[in-house]
Amino acid sequence: MTARPALRIAARLTLAAAFAASLSACNSMTRLSEVGSGPQLSQIRDPYAQPGYQPVSLPMPTPMPAERNPNSLWRSGSKAFFKDQRAKQVGDILTVLITINDQAQMNNQSTKSRDNEEAMGLPNLLGLQSQFKNALPSAVDPSKLIDATSTSSSQGKGAITRKEQIELKVAALITQTLPNGNLVIQGRQEVRVNYELRDLNITGVIRPEDITAQNTISYEKIAEARIAYGGRGQLSDVQQPRYGQQIFDIISPF
Repeated sequence: MTARPALRIAARLTLAAAFAASLSACNSMTRLSEVGSGPQLSQIRDPYAQPGYQPVSLPMPTPMPAERNPNSLWRSGSKAFFKDQRAKQVGDILTVLITINDQAQMNNQSTKSRDNEEAMGLPNLLGLQSQFKNALPSAVDPSKLIDATSTSSSQGKGAITRKEQIELKVAALITQTLPNGNLVIQGRQEVRVNYELRDLNITGVIRPEDITAQNTISYEKIAEARIAYGGRGQLSDVQQPRYGQQIFDIISPF
């Protein structure tokens, strides 16, 4: 290894270590500030003001003129005669029902074996084969100059068994109305038990027709759904490897 590539690798490792140290320092300061009180709940903020918030843009059909019946007491899309209690405008709240019970099982097995054998000689090479003994041992046979044999084999076996079961309810807020009438929702819920904070986030696009009369909607009717359920605190911190170990696992070639 030359000096220049070695210096580059050393510089990258130094930057990675400095980055990990900064992350560890920030996390350590946060943990030190929460000693004796546990994780702090986040403040309620406007979704539009959240970092990284972007309005949803999807292909929309051609707008159709609304049909009005001025002499009718019934309103199209309404499930109640006097008033529709379902969420339909920006700022309205609805309840999202999350019931996930997924199972997956896979078994893979592969076996590979290969044998190679190559032989090459130069018994006649414009009469120069007689000079081989000057550069090669005297016992060399020009007809058997090169003889290579290789054998390789590999065997792999893998199995995955996964089972997920989640049953949650969360109130979501309508943050945007798309041109075709679909609604963009965003909900967040934080629960702190002793020194552990559980965080639930959900975003997606729904149809007003899928909202029930109880102002609820099931998660499988949410398009582009993004559901995140996790937490932070003492228990979650113990279950995570240290930053140094995570970085070593990423950069280690072995």
